[in-house]
Amino acid sequence: MDFKVFEGVVDRYDGVTIDSLKETCDLQKFSEILCGSLKKWTDENKRCIWFRVNIEHAAWVPILADNGFTFHHARDNFVMMYKWLPLNTLANLPPACHTNIGVGGLVLNDKNQMLVVVEKHTEIAHWKLPGGYVERGEDIQNAVIREIKEETGVDATFESLVTLRHTHKAMFGNSDIYIVMLLKATSDTINKSDIEIKDCKWMDVEEFLNHPNTINFNRFIVRQALDLKERKLKFNFNKSTLTFGSLTREVTALVVEDSL
Repeated sequence: MDFKVFEGVVDRYDGVTIDSLKETCDLQKFSEILCGSLKKWTDENKRCIWFRVNIEHAAWVPILADNGFTFHHARDNFVMMYKWLPLNTLANLPPACHTNIGVGGLVLNDKNQMLVVVEKHTEIAHWKLPGGYVERGEDIQNAVIREIKEETGVDATFESLVTLRHTHKAMFGNSDIYIVMLLKATSDTINKSDIEIKDCKWMDVEEFLNHPNTINFNRFIVRQALDLKERKLKFNFNKSTLTFGSLTREVTALVVEDSL
């Protein structure tokens, strides 16, 4: 592609985003085109300049860094770099993703037994709830059903949210939210993942509560779930579509029901 400046896409904050897959160029010409583009954007009083650099154009990264760009976030196949142009204001940008969302499932069967696992890679072996991390674009209740199936082979249906835990300085230095849900088993046969799980079984609830290899927070989770069942309370997810001007989004809200 033969051009003198990058066009990019102008956003509502008067910033510009350039996608290396949509406006690619020879590496030998990149510095020249970048310098011309920065001059043009400065003259136009643009604010933040974003470069979405696909991995196949990774050679752009050091050139962007030499021209004042810094990292904002990365995904599997690209890195996002930015440069704040106004000299009279500080960069007013949203932070990069800083919180991991994990889910745990308290799965009960008809025998008042709960599904428990011992992870293969853990510092201290202990019985815990199956679960894992929510994937991008995945609803929380769907994530816990998927993780339970992947780790244990057991099918389950969502019944209620139980509680959540919020902590900091977790994986990658991020904050971490762990959401626990109550589920009903719809199958009993265990087929554990040999990659992630060292041991998996059905355990009586009372045995779990009194087991020496159960941590206190997990005991709290089970007691909280049993209390909700006794009081016939259910915390459910209500999904709806909201419209903000021309923008339409699916929004999930937590609602309280009395039919557990």
